[in-house]
Amino acid sequence: MDKVALITGGSRGIGFGIAKHLAMAGYHLAINGVREESDAAENLNQLKTMGVEAIYCRGNIGLKEERQQLFDQVIAAFGQVNVLVNNAGIAPRKRVDFLEVEEDDFDHLMDINQKGTFFMSQLVTKWMIKNKALRPEASGHIINITSVSSEAASVLRSEYCMSKASLTMLNKILAIKMAEFGIPVHEIQPGFVDTDMITTVRDKYIKLADELVLEKRLASPDDIGKIVASLVTGGLPYCTGQVIRPDGGLGIWRF
Repeated sequence: MDKVALITGGSRGIGFGIAKHLAMAGYHLAINGVREESDAAENLNQLKTMGVEAIYCRGNIGLKEERQQLFDQVIAAFGQVNVLVNNAGIAPRKRVDFLEVEEDDFDHLMDINQKGTFFMSQLVTKWMIKNKALRPEASGHIINITSVSSEAASVLRSEYCMSKASLTMLNKILAIKMAEFGIPVHEIQPGFVDTDMITTVRDKYIKLADELVLEKRLASPDDIGKIVASLVTGGLPYCTGQVIRPDGGLGIWRF
């Protein structure tokens, strides 16, 4: 079973869009989230109808013990993990000016977006390296979901932007480290994506998309899912470490 994917934050939004398209590509799925399994049951059942196995691994990746438990659950269920999609992330508790960010809110976001992703990657890559030593033919791939906020600064979301910028560097570090083992690493920097994370500012984002995005729409989780599926099935060879920007043209400098 060389087609097992672990998707952090995979029970809804971008993560679920990715899960659906990996299921279409024949990947068995370990879906991580912090909600009760009953709250994710409908989406989990949808994945199972696509002819693959899908399990729910509840846990906060920002906490060491829960990270280990969810990883152990994946290995116990499938015996391996071939694809890690680092997708879990949270928005700021409060959208406030840089001068008003409180330390507890900063730590809460960084624990998940930055520290959790770093050590989840460390946990999985250690296993992948050992697995490659035993089974050189085993496949592997790491996908890091970041944001245009890795590069586009927002004074009202400073801690979020910083967390995503740090993952852009993590992508480079992982690409360098895993190249020796034949495991490609890619970063996806989505623009405005229509998920529940933007519920409170959706109208603003639709207006921004109309003004700034060349394709004049918000991205959908399916858009990101299609890209991830293409990457892990070899659709972009000889490109480890590269950044893919599904932003509808938002990032093109123009005047």
